[in-house]
Amino acid sequence: MSGETHLDFTANTNGHQSAAPGNLAFNQIELRRIDKKQAEVKEEKDGTVVATVREKISSDGNELTATTATAGHADKVTVWTRSGGKKVPNDFFAGEWTQDLSKTRLRQALVLKFDADGSGGVRFLGDFSYSARLDGKQYDLRNSRNDTVSLELVDPHTVDASYQRDNQVTQKDRWVVSADGQQMTLSTTATLETGQRLTEKLVFRKQ
Repeated sequence: MSGETHLDFTANTNGHQSAAPGNLAFNQIELRRIDKKQAEVKEEKDGTVVATVREKISSDGNELTATTATAGHADKVTVWTRSGGKKVPNDFFAGEWTQDLSKTRLRQALVLKFDADGSGGVRFLGDFSYSARLDGKQYDLRNSRNDTVSLELVDPHTVDASYQRDNQVTQKDRWVVSADGQQMTLSTTATLETGQRLTEKLVFRKQ
């Protein structure tokens, strides 16, 4: 498991304890297969369970839902989608996307890139850039006419983005990824510095 942090361990699926050296939050692991599409992982620190993760694969084998339970905290649910090459769980939006010129009016041949940041958020790189979590909070933009962006996860296929300049909302985007994960549609409503309102729909294909 690699992102901003790296977790490395090997464990049998028989529920027996295995060493997980070098991981800050835990140093032992118990991995138990429930059935063909479900598994349970117990993360332990010196023999004490610090977190239990229940992992479930969707019926089509393309989506992984991980539910993490820790004492004193609400369960955390994370959904992952397979991406390219070998079937390895990955963030649904992660990867490089190229604008589909056959399905959009704005012919700029844009290339966008989303990366999971390892802490439940994303890094975005296009004609401007930012790092943000999907929590509705404002995050700074770089190389943009706007000041901040906030992201909210509507469902596993949809993200809403709201941009602000001088504490005023200037643009709202909705990103929608198709069921097969190969196409992303961006719908934008924006107010330019001149006061002119702009609406646009762009379509991107995953590379």
